[in-house]
Amino acid sequence: MTDDIRVRRIADGDWDGIVALESRAYAPLGLSEGRAALESRMRASPATCFALDLDGELAGYLLALPYPESAYPDLGERERQSGPAPLPTRNLHLHDIVVAEHLRHRGLARHLLRQLTGTALKHGYEKLSLVAVGGSETFWSARGFTARRGGVPPAGYGPTAVYMSKAVTAEAPSPEEPEMWADAGAPRA
Repeated sequence: MTDDIRVRRIADGDWDGIVALESRAYAPLGLSEGRAALESRMRASPATCFALDLDGELAGYLLALPYPESAYPDLGERERQSGPAPLPTRNLHLHDIVVAEHLRHRGLARHLLRQLTGTALKHGYEKLSLVAVGGSETFWSARGFTARRGGVPPAGYGPTAVYMSKAVTAEAPSPEEPEMWADAGAPRA
């Protein structure tokens, strides 16, 4: 049986599931933000935030929003900008990517990342950035992201947080690529 995988825009009815996924992924690291902050990030850039459905059920999500290079959202604050108008930057910041625990190691996150890359190209973004947390710098390095020493995250991101970025290219991950979200070490910025 083939799984029905679909990446789509986040809908109002997704938020309870997104908040639960986010909490399970980030609360153990002390980085859980709560619903209001998460919703504010999506409202700041709805065209760059996605839900992942597997057989009609929410299986994961991705939040990305325009931020100047070496900048990132404050985990304790909501986004002040709301609406489709992007910030004046060519950098798209990958804030969260989470796949449900029981669905990890199946390659599902690559669908979210392909959507993000395609959207970034379509809207003229030149770079993707993220903050690697929970010791995931090596993981993201293997996917083309490089550490940027000029963008040091505040202590609230954890002791191993590293700001990373890469150029946006039309290359998509291969279907054989291992799952992009193996543990709780996803980007969080």
